Amino acid sequence: VINDVGRVQGVRAAAIVSTGGILKAADVPGGVQGERLAFAASTILTTAEAASEDLRQGKLGRLVVEVDDRRLIVMGAGEKNMLVVLTERGSLGPIAAEAERAVDKIKEILGE
Repeated sequence: VINDVGRVQGVRAAAIVSTGGILKAADVPGGVQGERLAFAASTILTTAEAASEDLRQGKLGRLVVEVDDRRLIVMGAGEKNMLVVLTERGSLGPIAAEAERAVDKIKEILGE
């Protein structure tokens, strides 16, 4: 699922994030760098959950954060998991469509 998202033009990185950190990601380094990445992912999760509560959505839909010349897209993928995608600026159409498909696939795999 992650590899399919990663192949879309404009996607720089993608990962499935849970409250425990990284479940699956492409090219995640081990050791200290892996721990830093897991910490960053947990921070993203906390921020996204707070944002969804602020919007009174009840559950996380889609959160888009613009960072310099990139966008960070966070989407709910079941009760405890999220799809996090870092993209270049530009059209979100094809990326959003693939991310929606990925979220559906993740939920199907998890039986949610």
